[in-house]
Amino acid sequence: MQAGVQKFPNQKFLEQVDWKTQFELISKNTPCGDQPAAIDALTQNIATQRLGTLSAKGKSQSRHVLLGITGSGKTFTIANVIQKLQRPTLVLAHNKTLAAQLYSEFLELFPKNAVRYFVSYYDYYQPEAYVPSTDTYIEKDAAINDEIDKLRHAATKALLERRDVIIVSSVSCIYGLGEPEVYFESVLFLERGSKITKEKVLRKLVDLQYTREETEPTAGTFRARGDVVEVIPVAEDELALRLEFFGEELEAISEIDRISGTARARLERACIYPASHFVTSRENVDRALKTIRSELEACIPELDGLGKTLESKRLEQRVRYDLELLEEMGFCPGIENYSRHLTGRLPGEPPPTLVDYFPEDLLVVIDESHVTVPQLLGMYRGDRSRKQTLVDYGFRLPSALDNRPLRFDEFLERTKDIIFVSATPAKYELEQAQCSDISPGNVVEQIIRPTGLIDPVVEIRPAQNQVIDFQAEIAQVIARRERVLVTTLTKRLAEDLSEYYREQGLKVRYLHSDIEVLERIELIRSLRNGDYDILVGINLLREGLDLPEVSLVGIMDADKEGFLRSSTSLIQTIGRAARNLNGRVILYADKQTDSIKYAVRETERRRKMQIEYNSVHQIIPRSVTRAQEAQFISREEIFAEIDVKELPKTQRECQLLLEKYRKEMFALAKRLRFEQAAALRDKVKVLERLFYSLS
Repeated sequence: MQAGVQKFPNQKFLEQVDWKTQFELISKNTPCGDQPAAIDALTQNIATQRLGTLSAKGKSQSRHVLLGITGSGKTFTIANVIQKLQRPTLVLAHNKTLAAQLYSEFLELFPKNAVRYFVSYYDYYQPEAYVPSTDTYIEKDAAINDEIDKLRHAATKALLERRDVIIVSSVSCIYGLGEPEVYFESVLFLERGSKITKEKVLRKLVDLQYTREETEPTAGTFRARGDVVEVIPVAEDELALRLEFFGEELEAISEIDRISGTARARLERACIYPASHFVTSRENVDRALKTIRSELEACIPELDGLGKTLESKRLEQRVRYDLELLEEMGFCPGIENYSRHLTGRLPGEPPPTLVDYFPEDLLVVIDESHVTVPQLLGMYRGDRSRKQTLVDYGFRLPSALDNRPLRFDEFLERTKDIIFVSATPAKYELEQAQCSDISPGNVVEQIIRPTGLIDPVVEIRPAQNQVIDFQAEIAQVIARRERVLVTTLTKRLAEDLSEYYREQGLKVRYLHSDIEVLERIELIRSLRNGDYDILVGINLLREGLDLPEVSLVGIMDADKEGFLRSSTSLIQTIGRAARNLNGRVILYADKQTDSIKYAVRETERRRKMQIEYNSVHQIIPRSVTRAQEAQFISREEIFAEIDVKELPKTQRECQLLLEKYRKEMFALAKRLRFEQAAALRDKVKVLERLFYSLS
C-alpha cells in the first residue's frame, strides 16, 4: 500500500480505488507578480522539511507563513502549491461564511478533484450546562442540518476513496468525530454476483444506522420491495442504489435517479458508508457498559466522602438510566459523554477527529491565521470549563471531560506541515516559522498585486471635528460615483454617525452584529449597486469584505489602542480600500500609537514595493472589477423563485421550508409527476443558496 493511504480491511475495496489520481489545477490565469516566487518557496520549503522539528509522535514537522496582502491572489497561490505537492489538504477558516467562499474558489480551481466542505452541522446548538449561582440546569438542545451532514459524510468518504482531496473546514474539524477505524470497518462492500441474502444486507443497513422508509425516502434511508432493495447513501443528494437479489445472490447493482427511479448506470460493485460517524459495534457497547459501571461505582463513594450527597444521588440516577437505555437500545441521549468508554480510549487521551481520517502526509492551510489560530486555542478551554462544572455538581461522570475538542498542541502534533496564511500574521505564526520579524526563511511574502494596484494612501488627521472633516471628503468620493466605509468603536456611535450624515442629506446605512445576516448581505449588495454611498460599521469591515467600489475608508478614534485599533486591525481595515485605484484611508487620531506607526510604516513599505514593480514591468494599475456574486440574492428574486408570503430570516426557518418542499417533491415523484417535481427541485436549490447565505 502506498504511503499515506488509509488502511482498510477489505482487499476488494482497495483494488477498486485509484490512488494515482492527481490534483489538476484548471484556470485561465497563470501565476504572475510575486506569486511564482511564493509558490516555489513554499513548495521547496515544505518538500525539504526545512525546519526538521519533531512532534510528540516523532514525526517531522514544518511551519510556514504566506504573508499575502489583500488582492494578491493568496488562494490561487495555495492552489498551485497543492498541485505541486500532490498531497491531501485541510484548509481551515474561522467561520462558515469564509469557509463557503474558499470552498467555492477551490471547487472552481479543481473541478476534477474531490473538494469538500466540512463545518458544524447544527442549525441551532445549546450545549448542556449548569449555572451554580442560580441552580439552573440547561439541557442540551440542538437542530441538525441534514444538508450539511451530507457534506460532512462526503468529506470522510472522499478521504477513504482517494488522495486528491481538499477539505475546507471550520474549527469543527477539531471536535470528536468517532473512531475512523470503526467507521472504515463498518462500510458495507457489495459486489455483483456475490453470495449474500437480502435479509443480511437489511440487517447490516440497520447496523449502519440507516432507517427504513417506504413512502418518502431521504438520505440515510432504505426501502425493500420483493427482491429489490433501494438505498439512498447518506452522502448523496440525487442518486440512490438499487440492489436486486435472486435467492442468495446479489444479481444486479444499479445507480438510479433518486426522484424518478430511472436507472443511470449498472455497477459491478458499490460501497455503502455508515449513516453516522459515531457508528459502533455491539461488542463495544457491551464493553462500555462494564467500564461505565466501574467508573460510577468509584465516583459515588468519592462524592459521599466530600459531603456531596445530593450530587452523588443525582449522578447515580442519571447514569443508571443511561445504562438501561444503552443496554436495551444501544443508544441514549448525550451518548457522546460516554465516548471514551465506547472507543476504549484511556483517560485524557485525545478524541478522534477529522484530522485522524486524513493520511499522515496531509497539508494544513490555516486561512486568516491571525483570527483562526486564537479560535483554535480557545475551543478546548471553553468546553473544559463548562463540562468541569457538570462533573463537579454530579450531572456527568469525569469521563465526560474526554468528550472534547483537541487542544491546540494536540492539533499541532497531528499535522506534518502547516501554512499560516494572513496579510497580518501574528507573533505566534512568525515564531512558529522560526522568524521573530518579517525576514527570509519560512515566511514567504506576496506583496505584489497582479492588477498593479498600490496600497491606499494613508493620512493621519486630528480627531477633533473628525465627523465634519470626513464629511467634506465624502462629497468628493460621491462625485466620482465611488463608495465610502467608516469604522467606529461602538454600535451606538455607528448608529449616531449614520443618523447625523443622513440628516446632512447623505445616503448612508450602518452595519453591526445586531443586523440579521440576510440584511447584512443586502446592505453590501445595495452599497455596491449604489443604492446608498456610505456604510458605517465596527469590526465587520475587516476580514473577508471585498468591495472594489470603495475608494475611501475613514477610521474614527484610531488612537484608542485595543483590539479594534491594534496594528492587525488597522492594516486589515486599511486593506478595504486596496481594491480601488483611488484608494485612500484617513486615520483620525490625536496621537500616533505604536499600532498606528506600524500600520502606516508597513503600508508605505508595501506601496513602495508595488510602485517599483510596476515601473520595472511597465504595469499600469487598474481597479478590480468584480461582478456581483451569485450568493447575493435579493428578496425580490427569492420571492419570485420560491413563491412564499414571508421570507425565511433564520437557517431554522429556511430548513423547515426546505423540508416542506422536499416532501412535496418526493410525493409528486411517487405519483410519476416528474415535471412538477423538477420545478420544486429548482425551488429547493434556490432555498439552499439562501440557507448558506444565512450561515
